[in-house]
Amino acid sequence: MLSPKRSKFRKSHKGNLKGRAKGGDRVSFGDYGLQVTSPGWLTSRQIEAARVAISRSVKRFGKIYVRVFPDHPVTKKPAETRMGTGKGGVEGWIAVVRPGRVIFEIEGVSIEIAKEAFHRAHHKLTVKTQLISRESVL
Repeated sequence: MLSPKRSKFRKSHKGNLKGRAKGGDRVSFGDYGLQVTSPGWLTSRQIEAARVAISRSVKRFGKIYVRVFPDHPVTKKPAETRMGTGKGGVEGWIAVVRPGRVIFEIEGVSIEIAKEAFHRAHHKLTVKTQLISRESVL
């Protein structure tokens, strides 16, 4: 699973999901991209599962670019714990994605293969997505 080697702070605030993506909203490296259309959190497990789904569809033909990294810690308190006693321990890492963010890109494959690969990856994610190309939105 993806996680940062080190971070400045152990725990962080939840933050908010308002607005569109500040950057990373265009296809920069590949020919086709998977763009997020609803805000949400992507866990390191979801990102890895989607990446594996894409790579199995693409096989050896194309190159895959992962444009998100889970660098935001998520904490959780143990079950049946009384209120108080501070914040829980870090349970995992997430990537905060807002509408417009491109999370995966593919190059060197046809549009049909890209559609199939991103369709399989979409089922592994908790956010709504769409396929876009370098030229225009499909």
